[in-house]
Amino acid sequence: MTASPATRTPGLRRFLTERPPRPERCELCAVPVEADHRHLVDTEKRALVCACTACALLMQQPGAAAGRFRTVPARYLTDPGHRLDESTWDALQIPVGVAFLFRNAALDRLVALYPSPAGATESELEPATWAAVLGGSRLAGLLEPDVEALLLRRAEGRFECHLVPIDICYELVGRMRLLWQGFDGGAEARAALDAFFADVARQARPVDEAVRP
Repeated sequence: MTASPATRTPGLRRFLTERPPRPERCELCAVPVEADHRHLVDTEKRALVCACTACALLMQQPGAAAGRFRTVPARYLTDPGHRLDESTWDALQIPVGVAFLFRNAALDRLVALYPSPAGATESELEPATWAAVLGGSRLAGLLEPDVEALLLRRAEGRFECHLVPIDICYELVGRMRLLWQGFDGGAEARAALDAFFADVARQARPVDEAVRP
């Protein structure tokens, strides 16, 4: 005889009802974190780590965790005095209109990545190219290894360059991978990209106002 809904066991009801999502936790101390929590870069695993405010502040101190974890700063900067154009963009040899560049301290080299349907795709970047294209920007001199990136965009003849936290670059990669359709990404992905860069521009401050993280 089949049990009625009223007589089903508690164990069965557990599988028939939708479970609430588990709260995200700090990956160092396991306390719950808010949706807008900070991130650390695990320099050994080359991965982002969720962190509570206390752990993020702790990892900003010199020598904390023997340097394994580095707190991702929250600053957004732009350099109104530095301009990109078609020739400088072509020198980067990036096949799409968006890319981010950061310095990998462990490898002691620059890395250029761009969003694609497969995730973050790496593009070769020679040191001489970096120097020619972005070496004159004050943003390049302020860039913190591993935790910050130069976020670039070419759209309809306009060029943008911002210094941003590295975690938002990977957030953009994930969003594009989720929304991408067809050959060029599709209308939804382009709208999301426009909204993302509008938010970055809103938060960015002129480089003259820069402070070290």
